[in-house]
Parts: sequence; structure tokens; C-alpha cells
Amino acid sequence: MSPTEPQTISEAISGDHKSLDGYADRIRSSTSLEDKTKWRNQLTWALARHAISEELTMYPAMEKHLGEEGVHLTNTDREQHQAVKEDLYRLQSLSPSSSEFSPLLDRLMTDLHEHIKHESEEDMPRLEGKLSREESQDLARSFERTKMITPTRSHPSAPNRPYFENFAAMLAAPIDRFKDLVLAFPDKEELPEKHRSML
Repeated sequence: MSPTEPQTISEAISGDHKSLDGYADRIRSSTSLEDKTKWRNQLTWALARHAISEELTMYPAMEKHLGEEGVHLTNTDREQHQAVKEDLYRLQSLSPSSSEFSPLLDRLMTDLHEHIKHESEEDMPRLEGKLSREESQDLARSFERTKMITPTRSHPSAPNRPYFENFAAMLAAPIDRFKDLVLAFPDKEELPEKHRSML
């Protein structure tokens, strides 16, 4: 991909995955409670938005273009997302000073990596095989736009299928964004370029 060419959906998803790993690494490597908390907030913000955006854009595209195989794959993805959302729900309000925090972060990242492996080995090759480069780029743009209107916290009891999820997201997003106003986050300069403009 050239610097000016739009990303494909695989590139957009993969870029997010790398950022999420980076945020978890920053939590682990930070030495102060304040910094660990900022990076926990950043991980929560990015992962919640990423998961819901996948469910609202990529999963319907998989079901449309891959038929029954896409339905089967997205059912597996939704189960994996549920485990990640439940871990994230607990982590998002747990102090990094808690003895439960590090094991929970490790479990979250293990669950997330299981899902990432499934996406990179199963979902993305099959979906990209059915899409033209332009269709994939359009889907990536939709994925990125959707992140701007989704909740910024984990809500594991919310519906995870379009139209019901859309409605639940519209209700939760403003409340989450209001809560974000009082939370500490890393300085913009510490974030990947693509996340700086979304704060």
C-alpha cells in the first residue's frame, strides 16, 4: 500500500490489532499507577470501538459475501468477542494496583489473540478473496467511520447483531463519551497517528 492509497479492510483491522498490543504493552511497562491507568483507559477506548465496528461493518459483509460460511465464521467471531468484552468490562473499572489486574489483562490479551488469529487466518483471507480492492477500501472507510459513533466502553450484555446493536450503541455512546471527559488518557503525541484525530 502506498502512503496515499486507502487501506483495505484487512489493513485497517490489522493496524488496530497492532495498536491494541501496543497499549497493553504500555500498561505492563508503565511504572506509575497514573500511567498504567491512562493506558488502561486507552486500551478500553480503542478495543470497545474496534469490536463494535467489526460487528457492524465487517461481519455483515462476511455474511453477505460468504453466505453460510460467513454466518458460521461470524458466529465464532461473536463468541470470541463476547469473551473479550466480558474481560474488558471487568478491566475497564479495575485499578491497575489491584492484584487481579495483571492476570485479567493477560487473559484479555490471550482471548483477543485467539480472536485475532481466527480473523487473520480464516475471516480476512476469505472476505478479501470475494472483494475487489475498491470494495475492501470502501469497507475499511466504513469501519473507521463507524468507530467514531460507537460506545467507548465494553457493554457485554448489549446485543451484538445489527440493527439491535446499532440501537444499543446509539444509546450507550453519548454516556460513554461523557464519562471519557473525566478520565485520564495518554497524551496525543504518545498515540499512533490514526488514533490522535479520534480523541
